[in-house]
Amino acid sequence: MPTHRYRVVDVFTLHALEGNPLAVFPDATTLSEAAMQSIAKELNLSETVFLLPPTRPDCAARLRIFTPTREMLFAGHPTVGASYVLLEEGIVPRNCVTFTLEEKIGPVPIRVEPGDRPLIWLTTPAIAEGAIYDRNTCTRALGLGPDDLLDIPPQLLSAGNPNIYIALKDKAAVDRAWLVATEMAQLNPNPSEPVCVFVFAPTPDGAYSRMFAPEHGIAEDPATGSATGPLAAYMQRHGLAPHTRFVSEQGTKMGRRSFLHIHIRDTGQIDVGGYVTPLVEATMTL
Repeated sequence: MPTHRYRVVDVFTLHALEGNPLAVFPDATTLSEAAMQSIAKELNLSETVFLLPPTRPDCAARLRIFTPTREMLFAGHPTVGASYVLLEEGIVPRNCVTFTLEEKIGPVPIRVEPGDRPLIWLTTPAIAEGAIYDRNTCTRALGLGPDDLLDIPPQLLSAGNPNIYIALKDKAAVDRAWLVATEMAQLNPNPSEPVCVFVFAPTPDGAYSRMFAPEHGIAEDPATGSATGPLAAYMQRHGLAPHTRFVSEQGTKMGRRSFLHIHIRDTGQIDVGGYVTPLVEATMTL
């Protein structure tokens, strides 16, 4: 029976068993799409990424990213975690500080700050703006009171994965938030087009955040790189960003503390970066 080697890394953390766990299959050339989806369901992590040869000459590798229920166009912690594995495996030379990955959304530039523990940055794809949401509807969907929300309109933003951004007054409100299933239908009446709900409170260092994605099969995500670029844009627009470089702390409430670094460049480009901690090397027999 064929075996397939894979690695598990914790992304957006310097500490094992924190951050967002990710399974990476360094050579997925013999796996079918159906097998990839079944493996992601079996491992039941937020995402599992499969590495393939690129189809574009300007890219170092091609990524296919799956949640337990569907394939993603783009995702942040798989991009950062896969970049780490590509460097560790020597698929990308270890001294390489810039390269590009091919994803369903298109090419994603990667930048590496070298060090004992390299800081890996991705460039956020173009951010699309969507609907503005009623604050009272959002309050009910989160099981909170009207005084828990900042006086800022909740809005849908997407860098490949749609998220409803809801600004709360403090960390305590963020920790109390939880999606009420019956009210979620008011936020997204069409579950065939899944959206995530991203709540945060501004802090002196940046943001304290949580992200819920039940329509992707993920009750709560410990660290969401694809959502953090739009978060930075949303915070900047509403005067909540403390600097052009700051940090979003996510996953703390669920015991998976993560730190997502943010850099808003003069050009308006938003980079999201993080550290990666290796955890497991294993094989799967199919």
